[in-house]
Amino acid sequence: MYLVYQYSSSMTSTFLSNWEIQVRKGLVELCILNVISQHEMYGYDIVRKLTEGGSITATVGTVYPLLSRLRREGLIEATLKESDQGPARKYYKISPYGISTLRKMNSLWDEVVRSVEASQQEGKS
Repeated sequence: MYLVYQYSSSMTSTFLSNWEIQVRKGLVELCILNVISQHEMYGYDIVRKLTEGGSITATVGTVYPLLSRLRREGLIEATLKESDQGPARKYYKISPYGISTLRKMNSLWDEVVRSVEASQQEGKS
């Protein structure tokens, strides 16, 4: 006896929504490192830069814990600087170890993109 399971559109929608969240979460660290590799930035500017394009969902509550983790891993460095517009701000810059790690991460990302694109082409055949 075979059981037939019917999928509702709401189940598919939930699956896709969860999948999209996981993909985006996995890329935020890569995007943070890419952004601060260009120049030193403070936390809120990093959040703003990440969300400008609209593809990466990054909130303050997401980015600051990741910045702390990246700092603990030695990928970024933080410096407290006085601000003309209020309290001192913590500025983040990529470390030399972070630069070499970022190169590897970007290379891996490129490989993933190529693999996904290849699988999409095979799916069209």
